[in-house]
Amino acid sequence: MATPAVADIVRLGPVIPVLAFDSAEQGEHVSRALHAGGVKVLEITLRTAAGLEAIERASKIAPDIVVGVGTITKPEHCALAKKAGAQFGVSPGLTREMHDAAVEAGLPLLPGVMTPSDIIAALELGYEIVKFFPAVPAGGIAMLQAFHGPFPGLRFCPTGGITPESAPNFLALPNVVCVGGSWLTPKAAVAAQDWAEVTRLARAASELSRPAR
Repeated sequence: MATPAVADIVRLGPVIPVLAFDSAEQGEHVSRALHAGGVKVLEITLRTAAGLEAIERASKIAPDIVVGVGTITKPEHCALAKKAGAQFGVSPGLTREMHDAAVEAGLPLLPGVMTPSDIIAALELGYEIVKFFPAVPAGGIAMLQAFHGPFPGLRFCPTGGITPESAPNFLALPNVVCVGGSWLTPKAAVAAQDWAEVTRLARAASELSRPAR
């Protein structure tokens, strides 16, 4: 199966859940619950030691699931994640070395930006879709509106501090293609293994509307 491009991945749903797991088994349960709620794209981060195995397990859940690796902070993460089954990568920032490693690994990258200088660097490397992180602390909706003037062709996936209440306001912006969020997997629900609650939140997130672009 061909690896989908980032432009195709971000169209698969309005919300990409940002996930960190204590164990690969927990990751598999959560991933199944999210998929049951209609979420087709997952970002499983490398913030815990279980990340790579969780990616491997989640990628086998269903033929229509697209599993990405999050929190790429070193170039070598790209090849490791690709080997585990990741179909795309997400990073909090971007370096030339990380870009080159992602290209070499065949891992489509959604790089993080926060400033105009970050954006210009990403544009110079050919990126048309980027992650705005941390979205709310870095200025939120007002900052994205300000970016639209000098960078009208760039599209964003804002992540960081977004809630189910604020997500529709972000999604209404002309330069936002989707949002990232952790609210689909509340710690209490995961600790209680309340997978039905995770599925309920996933279904609500999947039904958020995005204006036609």
